[in-house]
Amino acid sequence: MGQERKKLLRSLVVLFLVNVLIITLCQNAQAATYRQGSTGAAVRTIQTKLKNWGYYDGAVDGIFGSATTEAVKYFQRKNGLTADGIVGTQTLKALGMSTSGSAASSGQDATVALLARVISAEARGEPYSGQVAVGAVILNRVEHPAFPNTIAGVVYQPGAFTCMVDGQIDQPVADSAVRAAQDALNGADPSGGAIYYFNPDTATSAWIWSRPLIKVIGSHRFCS
Repeated sequence: MGQERKKLLRSLVVLFLVNVLIITLCQNAQAATYRQGSTGAAVRTIQTKLKNWGYYDGAVDGIFGSATTEAVKYFQRKNGLTADGIVGTQTLKALGMSTSGSAASSGQDATVALLARVISAEARGEPYSGQVAVGAVILNRVEHPAFPNTIAGVVYQPGAFTCMVDGQIDQPVADSAVRAAQDALNGADPSGGAIYYFNPDTATSAWIWSRPLIKVIGSHRFCS
C-alpha cells in the first residue's frame, strides 16, 4: 500500500510540474516582448520594417541596441502608442508582426483585408510602391475633412473607386496588396500626401485632370 501511495504521489508531482511548464510556455507565447538587449530573427524583422519605413537608419543586425530603442520610440509616437521603446503586443500589431500566440484583433484583420482588397483591385500589376501609395491615398482621405473619417466610409463612398463599380473588388487579392495595406497602415506614403490618383490612359474627367500633380508612380498620377 505504501509503495502505491508513493507512486501516486510521484505521478501527481510530475503532473503538477508539467502543468506549470505548459502555463509558463503559454504565458510567454502570449506576451512576446522585445526590448534593448534582445537578439534574433524577430529583432531583425523589427529593424527591417522600421528601416523600410524611415524610422531607423542603423544596421539590421538582429541586436536590439540603443539605436533600435530610439527608432521604436519614434515609431510608437507616430502611431499613437506608448513610447517606451519596448516592442510588446500592441507595437507588434502595429508593425504587422505575429504576437506569438495572440492573434491580431478581428477589427484590425478586417481593416487590413478591406484595404488590401481595394489596393489589389485598383493597383493590380502596379509597382509595389504604387500599391502602397493607393492604400495611403485612402488613409489620407480618412484624415481629410472632405471625406468620411473611416476606411470603410472612404471605400464605400459612392463613385469613389472604379473597382466598386466594375466588380474588380471581388477578384482574388494579391499577396503584395496585403503587405502594401499593412505598410500603408503603418505610415508609409509613397504618394506624398495625395488624396486622389488616376490612370491618364483611361481617365476622361476634366476635373480629375485639373488636380495638382504630386508624383507619378507606374500607371497612376497622384494628386492633391
